[in-house]
Amino acid sequence: MSPNEITPHEQAEAEPIADPGLPAHQWRPTDLDEKAAKRAERQVAAFFITSIVFAILFVVAYFTLEIGEDWDVFMGFGASTAALGVTLGMALLLIGVGIIQWARKLMGDHEISEQRHPAVSSPEDREDVLASLELGIAESGISRRPLVRNSLLGAVAALGLPAVVLLRDLGPLPKDVVDPERGKGLEHTLWKKGERIVRDVIGTPILASELQVGDLVNCQPEILLATDERGNHILHGVDVQVGKSKASLILLRMEPDDITHGRGRENWTVDGIVAYSKICTHVGCPISLNERTTHHLLCPCHQSTFDLADSGRVVFGPAARALPQLPIAVDGEGYLVAQSDFTEPVGPSYWERDSK
Repeated sequence: MSPNEITPHEQAEAEPIADPGLPAHQWRPTDLDEKAAKRAERQVAAFFITSIVFAILFVVAYFTLEIGEDWDVFMGFGASTAALGVTLGMALLLIGVGIIQWARKLMGDHEISEQRHPAVSSPEDREDVLASLELGIAESGISRRPLVRNSLLGAVAALGLPAVVLLRDLGPLPKDVVDPERGKGLEHTLWKKGERIVRDVIGTPILASELQVGDLVNCQPEILLATDERGNHILHGVDVQVGKSKASLILLRMEPDDITHGRGRENWTVDGIVAYSKICTHVGCPISLNERTTHHLLCPCHQSTFDLADSGRVVFGPAARALPQLPIAVDGEGYLVAQSDFTEPVGPSYWERDSK
């Protein structure tokens, strides 16, 4: 008799009905022969270990097969796509096959019947559930089959490698994107030395002499509307939207004597004209509510208030830092231009931002 075999007397005591009508139990070779059980255990472990190999091959294929205009081709498909699909698919398939084989050959397969009972969560029921869980663990043989258990845990853990790689493939970290010419990245906008400041929407350049004290103008860099020799816009699509979202600017003219210049900002203004980012440093709302007499700019979202006469300093609200100021000048024709890009990132604060 197999060590796992239940005697007729024990079966009768375990069943509420002595003979529930189940057919005679058919023992498997692995139930009767320990060598067959060990052989099956090694087979299952082999499936799990092979799954680990395919998970590692996924990572290798990801970093070694290039994707580009002249990408590798395999049987009409991109080699990278085919390799990633095959390796990840095999890693998952082999875990499934191994679990099926484990269940068919090594887990207990005694037929069990039980009577219906009221669906009442009593202490006895909870004890029965715990007992069933313990029985299931015992029947699975997981405590007696360390090779199967450990190889399964290794195979499942190895699936984390493709997951990490795929998450990283969602795109570069925002801080790693550096393209000043296109204004890409958290620390760059489309503003650069000599870039003309134009009115938002209509795109006309702005003469310093045409602004009156108290005038507030919403502006953008001229490159957003610039075209090449064929008349095509230099920037289009996503580049325009991203560029505009970060380069939006506010010009305000006040009496020069009202301005308190920050350190190193003495030459950032033109005859009382100051330029600040239009994007609130709290959560990025656009700002344009100006109080003329105090030079305070109010964000309509959460009432953060900035003093444009004092380097964009926060005077009220949840914003944690001042509005970034753009250094401006005039070109040879008297039009307002930027001296450089912003010297600090615009928009909401983020965890890796360098304070300045």
